Amino acid sequence: MNNFTNARIFISGGTGSWGQTLTRALLQSYDVGEIICFSRNENQQVMMKRQFDSPKIKYVIGDVRDRDAVIKATVGVDYIFHLAAMKHVPLCEEMPLECIKTNINGTQNIIDAAILNKVKKVIDVSSDKAVEPINTYGMTKAVGEKLIIQANSISDYTRFV
Repeated sequence: MNNFTNARIFISGGTGSWGQTLTRALLQSYDVGEIICFSRNENQQVMMKRQFDSPKIKYVIGDVRDRDAVIKATVGVDYIFHLAAMKHVPLCEEMPLECIKTNINGTQNIIDAAILNKVKKVIDVSSDKAVEPINTYGMTKAVGEKLIIQANSISDYTRFV
């Protein structure tokens, strides 16, 4: 297990249920330096800020689909947890291009930013739907996994898991 003591940690999709759970666990288990909670949901950020009330959390409005925003928000970061995803199967089926933009292009933006900013490690959260996928969501998560795995061969510094 990594020691996140004094680390700067970036969480994409930080206001989601997994992001909030991860934030809570990191604050309880480690003396982290800073957690950057990156999400496009302004209301959820306000609610989370009230709930956590921690000076160690920095809230950044942004979208993984915006490469420049991801690069800017990950400057000086030690670890990235990539949790952002379009995950509701019916919506992914209705709007497959939007799903691709978030789950595939967004993952590539995380990879690019991590390599450019010399992040130590990227931890990608996927889904059981990526195994033998039968829908758009599963397919995009499977491609995201392939991108993460392949990123290890193009970076000598950043590790991707």
